[in-house]
Amino acid sequence: MPEPITIFVDDIAIETTEGANVLDAALRAGICIPNLCYLPEVTPTGACRVCIVEVERHGRTKMTAACTLEAREGMIVRAHSEPVLRARRNIVELLLAEAPESPVLQALAERLSVTDVRYSRRDRDCILCGRCVAACAEVAKQGSLGMIGRGANRHKGLPFYKEEYCTQCNECHDRCPLELSPSGRRGDHCGVCGSELSMNDAIPDICEDCVLS
Repeated sequence: MPEPITIFVDDIAIETTEGANVLDAALRAGICIPNLCYLPEVTPTGACRVCIVEVERHGRTKMTAACTLEAREGMIVRAHSEPVLRARRNIVELLLAEAPESPVLQALAERLSVTDVRYSRRDRDCILCGRCVAACAEVAKQGSLGMIGRGANRHKGLPFYKEEYCTQCNECHDRCPLELSPSGRRGDHCGVCGSELSMNDAIPDICEDCVLS
């Protein structure tokens, strides 16, 4: 059984277990870390990098995705330092350039005070977050959908691009962030980030249970 440990996120002590992912531990403790590709029921991939945090070890720091970061005793994590916020805003800018009409990305941009996108607009219908691929493999247990190619040519697809390999279960569609509505209770703003993403009824000021998580 995993050992109980204490980590520190933004100077707040959090009780969790050895090896638990830091994003989940922070959300359970009511600390808001924006995220996009994370699905609690599947293996985290850190693909979108929106949940980027700063980890301090032996007096040195590095940035990594919170969803793939395993908790260790005494770990010091900064989720909202100025360097982290700058990096997170830049990541959201890049994602917005890929899919500028996405309501969810627009909501994330609002949360992070991103008012301008400096990158060329591409108007794609996929941001390569990998949620659909993970849902196909670990929720639907099909493993039909996958990522194909590299770099600018990377995209999702079925084997040999044949629809016969898809069971039409819609697990991928239901988890695509570009298909989600960002508002569960319209006009009910989060007290922490100011967004209109739906929130946990038990912790109304924390977007722990929003549609992105």
